[in-house]
Amino acid sequence: MLADGTIEAFRLQAHFCHEFDSPLYGELLAHAADDIEAGGSFAALLDGWQGRPMPEALPLRLLGAVHRLVLDGAAPALARFYPSVGGTPRAPDTWLALRALVAARAGELRPALDRQVQTNEVRRSAALLGGFLTVAGGTGLSLRLREIGSSAGLNLGWDRARYEFAPCAADTPPATDAVFTPAWGATEAALVLRCGWYGARAVLAGSARVASRAGCDIAPVDVADADQARRLESFVWPDQVQRLQQLRAAIDVARRDPPRLIRRGAADWLAEQLAAPVAGVATVVFHSIMWWYLSEEERQRVVAILAAAAARATPAAPLAWLRLELQGAPKADLRLTQWPGGAEELLGYGDPHGRWVTWLGGGDGA
Repeated sequence: MLADGTIEAFRLQAHFCHEFDSPLYGELLAHAADDIEAGGSFAALLDGWQGRPMPEALPLRLLGAVHRLVLDGAAPALARFYPSVGGTPRAPDTWLALRALVAARAGELRPALDRQVQTNEVRRSAALLGGFLTVAGGTGLSLRLREIGSSAGLNLGWDRARYEFAPCAADTPPATDAVFTPAWGATEAALVLRCGWYGARAVLAGSARVASRAGCDIAPVDVADADQARRLESFVWPDQVQRLQQLRAAIDVARRDPPRLIRRGAADWLAEQLAAPVAGVATVVFHSIMWWYLSEEERQRVVAILAAAAARATPAAPLAWLRLELQGAPKADLRLTQWPGGAEELLGYGDPHGRWVTWLGGGDGA
């Protein structure tokens, strides 16, 4: 018995992968959907899985488990077609190799269906950057960062990267021959994040200092553990080699000064972190592409906790809520609410994989 919506989830994820520049996964997931519909090896593997296939990213859980085998050198027949390990996709051989692996190693792959997807896409920091600089410029204070749904906490280190942007059209990745120029961050930074930027760049002239950083996740990833770091790598789509390289660079940076992560639900942790105002810093609660993973009850609790903390905010102890979240379209809204006052602003839009930023906000927030 397949969970309701399984075939539809594979077809929809195939569409998203094509849209987000992964023709390899787009093709493989489309074939997998046909195989499930025909009662093939994918259907046998997924039989009895209970959950919500699309919200819980079932297609990516499965392909992540397969990619893990490839990265570990345990699937050489498929590795020949995966660019992440030097292979070259070739139709229909890639699909035939994947189907054969799923049929032969279903017992190894099945437990992975119960493990949530953890990508921790570090290029999302390119969109969040403008929000952080807006808060810093408007308050004149150092930032007390508190991230929910942190995964490995890589975006907590956004200020340790160098950002290079190329011109692009609104909501569109830059051209393949685009020229990226330094826009923010130290020239000697070990992590370089490149993406397209559309809109005014005045905000990028601002500066920010991080006073403290911490995050929570129901299943935090410790990048000091090679096995857990490899798990993060497995969820990068294998024909997006630059994303994989940037993830590995971000992991190297995080290992030198690991973020403080707590295994806790978002609402419970925020209730502790926002119990009292902290003077002399601007507290920034932020998150990216994680809101839909929360239950409706958890979302309501988070909003209520923020509202209670907002009522206690003062100019000396301000509070900001910065979020980069999907709103039903293949792009994410970048929204910022600041207290005291409660003014909310749509700062712009970001690509979920960080390929581009469309900036609508102003300058440094002053």
